[in-house]
Amino acid sequence: MTRSARRTRRMLQVAGVSAAALLILSACSSSGSGSDKGSSASSSPKLSGEVTVFAAASLEEGFTTLGKEFEKDHPGTKVTFNFGGSDTLAASITSGAPADVFAAASTKTMGTVTDKKDTAGPPATFVRNQLQIATLPGNRERISSLKDLTKSDLKVVLCDKTVPCGAAAQKALDAGGLKLTPVSYEQDVKSAVTKVELKEADAAVVYKTDVRAAGDKVEGVDFPESDKAVNDYPIALLRNSPNPGTAKAFIALVRSAEGQKVLSGAGFLKP
Repeated sequence: MTRSARRTRRMLQVAGVSAAALLILSACSSSGSGSDKGSSASSSPKLSGEVTVFAAASLEEGFTTLGKEFEKDHPGTKVTFNFGGSDTLAASITSGAPADVFAAASTKTMGTVTDKKDTAGPPATFVRNQLQIATLPGNRERISSLKDLTKSDLKVVLCDKTVPCGAAAQKALDAGGLKLTPVSYEQDVKSAVTKVELKEADAAVVYKTDVRAAGDKVEGVDFPESDKAVNDYPIALLRNSPNPGTAKAFIALVRSAEGQKVLSGAGFLKP
């Protein structure tokens, strides 16, 4: 074998050893990367325990659906809801009622809680809601405007003025220069809708979401003054949350694309 041939052979052997070394290093690096990923995943805290959510009555349908989805996605968790008038819920929170999350039907009501420094951080608006007139199916009274509700022969129900839906209704009436004396003021929007469903009232000024939730039990009538009384809905983690980690995850679901899809389906407007 010539000197030139021996030199070529020796160069090929060296190249082969180098290539093998590179393959081994690559495999080790890949193995280490996979190990780190697994270690990172295993170190992520698993969500567990109960989360108590105080939420405006108008959120009942949408939040109930999201609560079930959350429990399904995170076995070992439980979401418990307390639905009611936002002002009543806010008063309970500031009085020390144990809860993890508060979702209010107005920024003013949420302000009652933030003013007492009972939130763990600034609230975030996650949806908006607009008013509609709920009438009996078929709209026998032929109600077509907010002004029609001022007729003396009609039995109309409003939410109490301290409740967000009642404050919004009053704002709409003021925008139209109208005065209305209802047969009753209800403590939450669900109670107002129920009055119509039971035929104890001819109409009620409520949210579009509640008209939709009632299905064929009531009929909805739009009115232009509602554009002046759209409510922002804020949500916040509470300062004394017993389960903040899981509570934050639920809030994240509410604000996610998936959560927004569910709430939009319930009739809420995007924030």
